[in-house]
Amino acid sequence: MSVLLSIRPQYVDEILNGNKKYEFRKSQFKNTDVERVYMYSTAPIKKIVGFFRIKSITVDAPERLWVKFSDKAGINKDSFFKYFGDRPEGIAIEIGDVTVYDYPVEPQDYFPNFVPPQSFCYINDSCLKHE
Repeated sequence: MSVLLSIRPQYVDEILNGNKKYEFRKSQFKNTDVERVYMYSTAPIKKIVGFFRIKSITVDAPERLWVKFSDKAGINKDSFFKYFGDRPEGIAIEIGDVTVYDYPVEPQDYFPNFVPPQSFCYINDSCLKHE
């Protein structure tokens, strides 16, 4: 099972250059079989640029997530806490092996009537595998 995550281009770049080892989310995947995350780089890129495998998922208070992972967060402290707001719980997805597409994918080519997910959406693994 895979998900498509909307990620701002600056954070996609941090993932691709190896500075960002954790992707943070406000809510956990209900399906626990998710193994792969496809990265949709939001405006102005608006393309699926590759994917990564999930090494682990940590659920904890944002304050504790920051203490544990700030050195590998690829995001500054103010942006991190602004993102979580007053939520009591956050999700840290540990980024495993990353695959970058030679040519970013137009989502409309695979998903008719594509609308970028607010956070994430489940997708069929077979439609985007470019390994």
